[in-house]
Amino acid sequence: MSIALLLGGAAISLSAASAPGHEVTGDVPARPNLLLFVSDDQRADHLGCAGHPFLRTPTIDRLASEGVRFENAFVTTAICAASRASLLTATREGTHGFTFGTPALSLARVREAYPRLLREVGYETGFVGKWGMRLEQGARALLLDHFHALSRTPYFKLQADGGERHLTDLTAEGAIAFLDGFDGAAPFCLTVSFHAPHAEDSDPRQYFWPRAQDGLYEECAIPPAPLSHPSDFESLPRFLRESMGRERWGWRFDTTAKREAMVRGYCRMITGVDAAVARVLAALARRGLDENAVVVFTSDNGAFLGERGLAGKWLIYEESIRVPLVLFDPREDRPLRVAVEDATVLNLDIAPTLLDLAGIEVPASYQGRSLLPLLAGSAKSWRTDFLYEHRFEHPDIPASEGVRDGRWTYARYPGQRPPAEQLFDRARDPLQARNLAADPAHADVLGRLRRRCERLLAGP
Repeated sequence: MSIALLLGGAAISLSAASAPGHEVTGDVPARPNLLLFVSDDQRADHLGCAGHPFLRTPTIDRLASEGVRFENAFVTTAICAASRASLLTATREGTHGFTFGTPALSLARVREAYPRLLREVGYETGFVGKWGMRLEQGARALLLDHFHALSRTPYFKLQADGGERHLTDLTAEGAIAFLDGFDGAAPFCLTVSFHAPHAEDSDPRQYFWPRAQDGLYEECAIPPAPLSHPSDFESLPRFLRESMGRERWGWRFDTTAKREAMVRGYCRMITGVDAAVARVLAALARRGLDENAVVVFTSDNGAFLGERGLAGKWLIYEESIRVPLVLFDPREDRPLRVAVEDATVLNLDIAPTLLDLAGIEVPASYQGRSLLPLLAGSAKSWRTDFLYEHRFEHPDIPASEGVRDGRWTYARYPGQRPPAEQLFDRARDPLQARNLAADPAHADVLGRLRRRCERLLAGP
């Protein structure tokens, strides 16, 4: 079977017969279909089910109400290139080595990526939407039977009939084309990767939503961003005040009226994603595939909406590193308990979870863990902290590394002179407003987290 995805942008269609997969034989149980949705720059608190005061996300809310929502889900690097490579390989940036400006993700690393391993056991693998990575030559063909990348610039795409279509809708239609061409001879793993709600950086309007969301939230009051007083910005170290985060704040949030318009646009884009997810799930149901399809929804990183006088992400603040994560499994024989899970989970955990769902052994190279034992209550132990790193070499984005545990956030900026550190006690300071790194009363905590950071950097 071959699927041609011709909705705009670069399209590649590979024959499923050419996949290196193997027949499922013996007493291996039926494997589920796997459907992974990834949004772009979506904060964890921007879902209806996460308590947002007005944002409408009924489809994702339903998945969460019938599945599991992880309220402490994080990325280990808050930038799309590195984060998406981490999703693919279940390894952190310092291990896979890929971000903007680096060599392509290695063939050796790709050979252990989850689509490759699923394809090895017969899964039909597909990808639609934002790719955001460079791989060594020939590597992508190892991963995917069907590949359809879409570009964000611009969000509205001119069509052959002279009309325009929004990129979110085109992404959904690419996913539906995959499902409509799926013959059911083997299970599938499809990743649907939206560009929304990422801003269109090159356009002063920044946020573009599908026209179905025109006027949405116009009546909703938009409160000021936390820590938006000028003194909050002035309390930041100089290298953050002069960073790209401040430049982009000027594009989006430097007046009250502009910020209110931008936040409404950001929320409309998320509701557009939710509507697109609904369309894909409806197509899944029409094909009778929904009862054996595990659905995952997440994002590649969060985003600032004016907190501390900043935009963008990149930094080890909660708004930047915390992401939505929902897992829904409808199967009667292996139901996941309905819950809100508060354990610390990472983007590194998604690939091993998908493999575990398919009954595939998780490679020793993976730095994440399957979430299934955690949800079943059979995990002997679980992480209490994690390493964060951001190694993109850019003059206006400070490189950083640090540790986040259940109470403390520690960050250091290796490229700054003199060296800079931050220490936040989130139990007493949940907004991370007061840097305690220079406070003698917290020297023991600072030393402990420095050592922990070094251990995590050195170990697997």
